[in-house]
Amino acid sequence: MCMSEDETETANSIIRIFRANVWKMYLFSFFSGLHFIGGVLVPFFTDWGGIDLTQILILQSWFMLWIFILEVPSGAVGDYLGRKYAIVLACVVRVIAALVYGSVPIFYVFVIGEVLFAASAALLSGASEALIYDTLRRIRASEKSKEVLGRTNSFGLVGVMISAPIGSVVAAEFGLNVPMLLLVVPFMIASVIAVSLEEPEAARKSELKQYRSILRKGLECFYENRVLKILALDMIFISSIAYFMIWFYQPMLKQAGVDVAFFGIVHASFVISQIVIMNNYGALENMFRSKKRLISFSAIITGSMFIVGGLTSFVPIVLLVIILGGGFGLSRRPLFVSYMNKYIPSAERATVLSAVSMFRRLALVIVNPIVGLLADWSLDYTSIILGAVAIIFSLVSRVKENQLID
Repeated sequence: MCMSEDETETANSIIRIFRANVWKMYLFSFFSGLHFIGGVLVPFFTDWGGIDLTQILILQSWFMLWIFILEVPSGAVGDYLGRKYAIVLACVVRVIAALVYGSVPIFYVFVIGEVLFAASAALLSGASEALIYDTLRRIRASEKSKEVLGRTNSFGLVGVMISAPIGSVVAAEFGLNVPMLLLVVPFMIASVIAVSLEEPEAARKSELKQYRSILRKGLECFYENRVLKILALDMIFISSIAYFMIWFYQPMLKQAGVDVAFFGIVHASFVISQIVIMNNYGALENMFRSKKRLISFSAIITGSMFIVGGLTSFVPIVLLVIILGGGFGLSRRPLFVSYMNKYIPSAERATVLSAVSMFRRLALVIVNPIVGLLADWSLDYTSIILGAVAIIFSLVSRVKENQLID
């Protein structure tokens, strides 16, 4: 049956509105990624905060524990009230967190700040990706999810790339806590963008369901789907190891004799690597002639770089370790999210994605203090151990080519 001219115009108008959603999420990701503290994060804790690497990673465990506690409930809030409102609330909480964290160099103040940052991250993690995917479904472009999710993450990384060198200069001129306080500005802009988002119809439908029903069905979807569990395990394991490059690269640079003034530039290079990889998933899959080979290679290169980083302090090689190891390891998540989305019903998408993130956080809650203690004992040996574990896991991974659906 043919549509009338008015119906056609209405349909085109809806498509334009939801296409604008995609661009708004790109901008949201960019402003959310303006982490001015990134290039001086370890000095912020050690020099301004007066704590060591073990205490830093204990704080990160505390952060992960609270995300573990809040992850699925916040995902259910996204399903029940709508993704848009979960995203807006996340921005507001994040502004408060930055103000608290940069206020006083006291460990227990950091503890409070981590709880607030955890609440924000938990609200945002499932809701943002679910909103993007349902937006694409609304305009019948779900096959582009891998490209759009990768690009969304890339916009965030562009923000990180730009802000890290700026934050290093600001810290040198005004103090190591000022970049943390400066986060308030981009986070407020991100909240304004979030308010302007349109909620896809698929997400609104779930508002009619009861909170407990959403929570139960979301978790059932995850537990009952064998492929989803296999994909999630691979993503969680390697990304958890790659995560330590964020905390190790600045001590690695210091150990290699690189001046702190250059940390922001290295951080930007580290991020550029992730941007290039995430925007070339298709080209990389063609180059390897297999999706499975690509994800295996990304795990092996991540592990190999950790091992090499533990064996040398030669600056050019250390830079290569940071750029390749962090680039491939930390860019895997949006690729896996795209594959996993094909196995998740729309109404439970935010909850299931939150559940996957929850298990990753739980793993890090346990591992963080152990890795921190090992790194304070020997950064080199700890890097080698992490690298060896990543390579071994990549060789026994149960992910198969036919499970990786575009």
